[in-house]
Amino acid sequence: MPTIEEARGFYPDDDHVHGFSHILRVYRLCERIGRQENADLTIVRAAALLHDVEGDVDVREEHHLAAARFAEKTLIMEGWSEEAIKAVVHCIRAHRFRDDSEKPQTLEAQVLFDADKIDAIGAVGVARAVAYAVRAGMDVYAPPSELYLSTGELEPGESQTVAHEYLFKLCHIIERLFTPSGRSLAADRHELMVRFFEGWLEEIGEYS
Repeated sequence: MPTIEEARGFYPDDDHVHGFSHILRVYRLCERIGRQENADLTIVRAAALLHDVEGDVDVREEHHLAAARFAEKTLIMEGWSEEAIKAVVHCIRAHRFRDDSEKPQTLEAQVLFDADKIDAIGAVGVARAVAYAVRAGMDVYAPPSELYLSTGELEPGESQTVAHEYLFKLCHIIERLFTPSGRSLAADRHELMVRFFEGWLEEIGEYS
């Protein structure tokens, strides 16, 4: 398994959303949840360190597949067993919120999924959502349309922004977590985030 310092070199210095600070937080959350749930920490740690390496893909939506390929190659070179490599690769392929094609089937995959999603909520999650919007060139303060608020569908020409990300994904994360330990850790962060976005949506004039 790569060391933490080796893994640092896999991630760009200028990514404040999926860069190494995120990786390190997820790694620590994985250790905490993994211990409480009696998961295989060797599998969980490797998956956490490698889960967001973009490798050979430029499209963010497919980063989990690129990371899985990178992890497989890396662990083969390190002499890992085929069974252990498959376990790590499954964790990485199954960690994405927006892709249900491979659901977390193992405890270790559920631990990574929960840890990764917990880092998307709370105070850090709010900062990451804004950082992502800025990096993507979005109008950070654009309110969701009435159509989106009532149906979840974008109007023609309407783009996904921070408010949309909260309504579409962030407020639902706690419902999608798998482990009791993950749900417990997420509870306070979820409440803090909800209070923030209630104020955010009210201040941009589209929610009360």
